[in-house]
Amino acid sequence: MSVLKERLEQMTQGATYRPQASVNAGSNNSLRTGSISVRAQEINSDLAELKGRVHRILINRLDLAKLEKADPQVMQIEVRRAIERILDEENAPLSGLERERVQTDVINELFGLGPLEPLLDDKSISDILVNGAKQVYVERKGKLEKTDIEFRDDAHLMQIIDRIVSRIGRRVDESSPMVDARLKDGSRVNAIIPPLALDGPMLSIRRFGTDPLKIKDLIALNALTPELAQLVEASVKSRLNILVSGGTGAGKTTLLNCLSGFIPHDERIVTIEDSAELIIQQPHVVRLETRPPNIEGKGEITIRHLVKNSLRMRPERIIIGEVRSDEAVDMLQAMNTGHDGCLATVHSNTPRDALSRLETMMAMANLRISEKGMRQQISSAINLIVQCARMNDGSRKVTHVSEIIGMEGEIITMQEIFKFTRTGVGPKGEVLGAFKPTGIRPRCSDRLESYGFRLPANMFDNF
Repeated sequence: MSVLKERLEQMTQGATYRPQASVNAGSNNSLRTGSISVRAQEINSDLAELKGRVHRILINRLDLAKLEKADPQVMQIEVRRAIERILDEENAPLSGLERERVQTDVINELFGLGPLEPLLDDKSISDILVNGAKQVYVERKGKLEKTDIEFRDDAHLMQIIDRIVSRIGRRVDESSPMVDARLKDGSRVNAIIPPLALDGPMLSIRRFGTDPLKIKDLIALNALTPELAQLVEASVKSRLNILVSGGTGAGKTTLLNCLSGFIPHDERIVTIEDSAELIIQQPHVVRLETRPPNIEGKGEITIRHLVKNSLRMRPERIIIGEVRSDEAVDMLQAMNTGHDGCLATVHSNTPRDALSRLETMMAMANLRISEKGMRQQISSAINLIVQCARMNDGSRKVTHVSEIIGMEGEIITMQEIFKFTRTGVGPKGEVLGAFKPTGIRPRCSDRLESYGFRLPANMFDNF
């Protein structure tokens, strides 16, 4: 059976749109609102029935096997023309807007991700959170809001999830009810289904645009200052090992993308990720991605496997999307054995917590290294920690830039170079504050100068 025919047979209705009636004071307003709501539901029901008929007619009318061999744009044009003819034959009393909506819904179900397509087309949305078939939230400018998008049922939502994960050769079912995947534009996808998800399939999409943010965009968004950007640019080009730290949704991957943009274009870059998200602009890039175990529990390829293999690929830069387990050992060893200029991210709330997490992850390798030995490896491998955070108003900011300067006894010593200091909340709820240098000139300044980056002396003055 062709893919298009299978999708058409799966569809009996499109996603429904249910305007949420507000509750107003007074019986007249309540009656008026109720009648509008009932009328809207009747319209949705009629459109759903019409789309079901369109689907059934398309199955019998189109040579779907032949269409699948054609160019995707040609397929969409042919299907759209066929829908137009079917609507004319049905003589349905539809407005121009409703005809367009029927066409768009059918096209989205056949060639896209169904009800999610309008959300994916909205560039202001950074996260799409599907909590079962009847509840879809999005994040705009750091704030969550509920949408009116619904799926027909859990089976409809599962069809969309299967469509996403099958594109990259992964699966999700009762034996493997959790999966990480990605969309064509690099957006991160996580799905978890029953029996682990008690209220139906759950889908989370973290958006990454095809045109990633540059460091100048972060400056315009007040995520960091030009001086701070100048420091991290010089650090990347001077091949310092940098760890980007932050909590969930703090903008770690976005910042890592920006930092990778400073890598010279004549260097060979190897990226290692659980689910490929980074959008590297340089031409010489090798992208590696982990693989989950198969249905028999075999064949798993972890980040640690990929880090080990990458060392045999003559990398000039290694970028690890996120360090979360025993691969920390191999990453630190690589940094300590000539593979400088590495970039990675880690989940933590402060730069000091990032070091503690690295220790914990090294201990997961069961190598029986003493605490002092682990800390010596960390202190000699990592040069800078760039901490980012998500503020109460939804904005993301670089809150600390800290330099690791060595060991004192059994303690890793650090010094803050820049720090974001909050001063209050504005009239619109925005976080107020300032990026300030701490007055300490980083010890890596000599290395930066040896690479030709002489930073202004007053850049680090604490005013």
